[in-house]
Amino acid sequence: MNNKIEEFKTQKLENPKFVYPLRINYIQNGKRKTWEVVKNFDSVAILLYHEEKKSFLLVKQFRPAVYLNDDSKKCTYELCAGIVDKELSLAQIAKEEIDEECGFDVPLSSIEKITSFYTNVGVSGGCQHLYFAKIDESMKIHEGGGIHDEQIELMYLPIEQYKEFIFDESKAKTPGLMFAFMWYMEKLIKN
Repeated sequence: MNNKIEEFKTQKLENPKFVYPLRINYIQNGKRKTWEVVKNFDSVAILLYHEEKKSFLLVKQFRPAVYLNDDSKKCTYELCAGIVDKELSLAQIAKEEIDEECGFDVPLSSIEKITSFYTNVGVSGGCQHLYFAKIDESMKIHEGGGIHDEQIELMYLPIEQYKEFIFDESKAKTPGLMFAFMWYMEKLIKN
C-alpha cells in the first residue's frame, strides 16, 4: 500500500458525523470534577482465521489519529472491524464488515461471539464486540479493501508468527487484536 501523506493539518471539529467531543461536569465523593470525552459509536471486530493458509487475516490501514501521535506509524494492523451504526444485529454488522473489508461471505451461523469490552476508556469508552470466524477460499467473493474511499490492505499472518508479531513494536497494533490472538491460542490449548 502506498501511503504518501501530505498536507496533514488539524482543525476544530464542526458538525461531526461519527464523534462528538464533550465536556462532562460531575461530583465524585463530594468533589466537583470535569472531564473531556468523545461520544462515539460502539464497534464490532472479527478475528478471521483462514483454514487453508493457516493464517489470521488482518487489515492494514492508515489511521490519522495514530499518525498524529506518531508520524512514523503510517498504518495500523487491526482486526476486520466497523462501527455499530445500523439497525442490524451485531453479528450481521460483523458479517457485512467481513464482506466489505476482506471480501469473504461468511455464513451468519459461523460467526462466533467471543466477548465485549470497553476501549479507550479515558476518552471515548466505546464498547467493542469481539467475534471470531473461520474462512476458506470457497467463501471468497471479491478482493476486499473496503467501500467508498477506504484504502484497506489485507495481510495474512501465519499462525506460528503471532507472538513475534504481537511484540514487534515497529508495527502499530490494536489491543483488541492482541487480545483476540490470546483468546484463540487459549482455545487451541483447551481443544
